[in-house]
Amino acid sequence: MRFLLFLLLGVTAQMGMAQAPKLELPKLEVSVNRVDHDGQHMYEVDATGAVAAPLPKVWRILTGYERMAEFVPDMESCKVLSRNGNEVIIEQFGVARFLFMTKTIHLIVRAIEQPMSSIDISLISGDMKHYESHWELVPIPETGGTKVIYKGRMMPNFYVPGILGAKMIRGDIERMMSAVLARLDRKDAPKVEAIPQPLQP
Repeated sequence: MRFLLFLLLGVTAQMGMAQAPKLELPKLEVSVNRVDHDGQHMYEVDATGAVAAPLPKVWRILTGYERMAEFVPDMESCKVLSRNGNEVIIEQFGVARFLFMTKTIHLIVRAIEQPMSSIDISLISGDMKHYESHWELVPIPETGGTKVIYKGRMMPNFYVPGILGAKMIRGDIERMMSAVLARLDRKDAPKVEAIPQPLQP
């Protein structure tokens, strides 16, 4: 449930000799704002990051919903209940941690996929008054990598302490996005083909 970076161009020199321009991936950028919506407090989240992974790999991992719990912090399980075209119904169990409190979170959400481009997630039912998020993927031609943009709006149905709540949610989003970006850029182990053994007489 914790669900983006700029590309910087740097020129380095080594031993007094000019090197070719080096593209670097800067740190994750996250902002969380507490806003009023229909008389209730809601949190708006924006996060941006970039990975070296190409767009097809990023898309494959972000839409592999049932493996999300393997790398997303505080997500205990994620299960696809149904799929109809580009609409996916997903059930998630996770944990929210506030100060010394821990609360189990159960959500059923709808994901609308625009292949290789975006994923829009909206709440069907669960332990939030409001939850929606938007994942956008933008190819980076200069590196062959992908820019990952996350935007969300959420309103817990349990008490979150004011300004302190925004700081805690920011921390959760930073942990979530850092884990997602690290997984996207992880080098997957190559598949090892079995070597055929000669038939025994």
